Amino acid sequence: MMIERLEKEIQPLKQQLISHPLYRQLQTVEDLRVFMEIHVYAVWDFMSLVKKLQLLLTHTSLPWVPSRYPEAGRLINEIVWGEETDLNQNQQAMSHFEMYLEAMQAIGADTQTIRKHVQQWAQSDQLLDDIQAAALPEAVHSFLHFTFSTIHTDQAHIIASVFTFGREDLIPDMFIEILKELKAEAGTALDPLIYYFERHIEVDGDQHGPMALRMMKSLCGEDPQKWNEAIEAAQEGLQKRIALWDAIQKRLTNPVLQ
Repeated sequence: MMIERLEKEIQPLKQQLISHPLYRQLQTVEDLRVFMEIHVYAVWDFMSLVKKLQLLLTHTSLPWVPSRYPEAGRLINEIVWGEETDLNQNQQAMSHFEMYLEAMQAIGADTQTIRKHVQQWAQSDQLLDDIQAAALPEAVHSFLHFTFSTIHTDQAHIIASVFTFGREDLIPDMFIEILKELKAEAGTALDPLIYYFERHIEVDGDQHGPMALRMMKSLCGEDPQKWNEAIEAAQEGLQKRIALWDAIQKRLTNPVLQ
């Protein structure tokens, strides 16, 4: 099956990401702040991939007409519901991005920079240019440029591939253990972050991951060109993620790097 071929071809990149040496360098709460202040951009742009798929696979304008992709549309609506309006550890409704900001604030990480950028970009009519002009590490520029260039293709199978194969399900169990060890230093301040990752891994593994695979099969069908494009997109998405991890690792090794 084509989905098995795709998973086989991206497996080396997935393994490289899961076993990245970055994780073992997260030894203090300050290291974690550095990680989160960069990783938060990947948490944010993920939501734009989700919403673009919803726009492509469901009907969101008036007058309403039935979707051309009823199965994929059902799946993405369920995923959006979980990602955009989940419950935090206090049972308050919020997006996973807002949960992450909440976790950043709890350990004293800077959230003002990402909030400022998101507010500015939300009003932008030249988003790629404005992202490139922002005072951010080059790896963040590259990561976001890839994401929004993918979104601008308007090709649901390509966007779905980046969404499905390059995101948070690649956080290893070891990372959760590292966070729990750091609780000795940070105490309950780390609880929101531990909840965020445990919740995200739970939802991705039990619900959204299988849904996303079904969506890929629905969108690519038996079309070999679509599958080839999906493989290329997944591979590039993983490479961008690895480059982002490399950049965080370098920042931890040499804090003066930008």
